[in-house]
Parts: sequence; C-alpha cells; structure tokens
Amino acid sequence: MKGQDNPLSDTKKRIIEVAGKVFAESGFRNATVREICKLASVNIAAINYHFGDKKGLYLAALKHLRTVSFEQYPLDAGSDTSSPPEERLKAFIMQFIKRIHGCREGESPWLRMMIIRELMEPTEGLDVIVGEIVRPTFGALSAIIRELLGKQVSEKTIRLCCGSVIGQTFFFFYAQPIREKLFPADRSSTSETKVIADHITSFSLNAIKSYAVPKKGR
Repeated sequence: MKGQDNPLSDTKKRIIEVAGKVFAESGFRNATVREICKLASVNIAAINYHFGDKKGLYLAALKHLRTVSFEQYPLDAGSDTSSPPEERLKAFIMQFIKRIHGCREGESPWLRMMIIRELMEPTEGLDVIVGEIVRPTFGALSAIIRELLGKQVSEKTIRLCCGSVIGQTFFFFYAQPIREKLFPADRSSTSETKVIADHITSFSLNAIKSYAVPKKGR
C-alpha cells in the first residue's frame, strides 16, 4: 500500500486495526490516543514512532481500511472489460454494495462508519476518502455508463446518472434502519442483498438507456 511500510509490522498493524475501531466508534475528535494505546497494549511512544501523532494514525487507519476493503471487493468485481456494459454494471453494483454494506460474516463496519463520520465532521481524512475511495469508484462507474450512453452524451449527464445509481445504494443500505421500521419485512439478509442489487441494476439500466444518443443510421 502506498504511503505505508509493506508488510506492516505486527505492532503497527495491531495499532492501526484498534485505531480504526476506536475512530469509527468515537470520531477523530473524541477518540483518544490513550484509549487506543490501552486497547492495543502499546505505549504512546509507539504511536509517535510509527505515525507521528494522532492525525497521522487516523489517516493511516483510514488508508488501511480502504486497502483491505478494495482487496476484498475490487472495483472491477473480477469482470472482463470486454463483457457487455450491462453485465459490468450489475457486477459493479453488487461489488459496491458489498464494499459499503459488508456481506461476509464477522466483517467489520469500521470503514463505513469512518466515512459517515467524515461526512458529518470533515477532517483531512475527507481528502483520502475522495481521492482514494470515491474518485476511483466514480471513475469506474462513469466508464460503464459512458459506454451505455455513447460518446456524444455530455459529461454532466454521465455524472448525474452515476449519482442516481450510487444514491439508490445509499438509500437501501445506509437508510436500512428506517426501511426496517417502515417495512418490517425488509430485513437484511444475503438473499435480500441480491434482490436489491438486481433491482437497482434493472431500474438503472432502464433509466440510463433513456438518455442514450441514437446511433446514426437508425
């Protein structure tokens, strides 16, 4: 991973993993180095040695969680770039849902919680989120939608379509507690995740294709 020793030492990895949990639960401002050191069984000198200060530790934890998430759920979802864009969109949506929601038993929600906190109380970590998580994700989705729409469609239309696709996943998963109160039958499960992913794909494809520029000769 860029900007970090590779591989991480056991001590450094333990500190980062503990810090990710504490920062996710308490936020950057309320989390304390003392608590992190206690939980990681290290002294403050170890924080200073490996990360410089609390901000350095926070950014390192965010980047570590980002790397782990993208290793588990790559942007391309293992799909072939020569596959039809409809198939790649479906793979992208399912992979995006897994990345933000977590679909594996025992998977931690720390990255998701840190992102939510950054949206409410921005720090320098927001630049990491935008540069290393949002921008590449948006770029991958834009490429698929551009192929679906054709080269003559404006970049603004592509951006709006991207926002609409991502917005649906946020509603279905970030607003899950609200959905479950409104519709108690809509409980989270692996099968439900697939149903939602298929719905978002179908709904998005129908909407996106309505913006497509007809090819000459038709």
